[in-house]
Amino acid sequence: MDFKEAKNKFVQTWGALGSQWGINKTMAQIHALLMVSNEPVSMEDIMEELQISRGNASMNLRALMDWGIVYKEFKAGERREFFTAEKDLDELAVKISKERSKREIKPALKVLKEVSSINANASAEEKHFVEQTSKLYDFVLKADNVLDKITEYKDNWLAQLLVKFMK
Repeated sequence: MDFKEAKNKFVQTWGALGSQWGINKTMAQIHALLMVSNEPVSMEDIMEELQISRGNASMNLRALMDWGIVYKEFKAGERREFFTAEKDLDELAVKISKERSKREIKPALKVLKEVSSINANASAEEKHFVEQTSKLYDFVLKADNVLDKITEYKDNWLAQLLVKFMK
């Protein structure tokens, strides 16, 4: 397999995985392309490489920048915008974890807290509902707290030591 074929296979596979992780395929493909590019890439080159429209490229690049995992770079003498991805895999994992928590876990916690706080009247069904949703709330809250602690590891020498030990 030559370089071009290997790069294309990686970008396509990362795109397919992205849709399983809850982001759209094109967003994941753009991220993959930028992640393995040794130089910043222009929007025009992204569009050509992935065969996507300017609007699609622009919308997905904006989303990736909102996640904090893609950055805009400027080159002297160039009018075009260039983009690069976060290359530090530890930092990438932290940023993605924080963003997913903000977009998915925190809203779920809010709903679980709300629905588990209803007044359970005499009905066994209502009591069971409150009991189960309360347990689920507690579980998700603990998982979110663990995720918060793990993503804060760069500021915590003990967590850093544990991460190094696990490698």
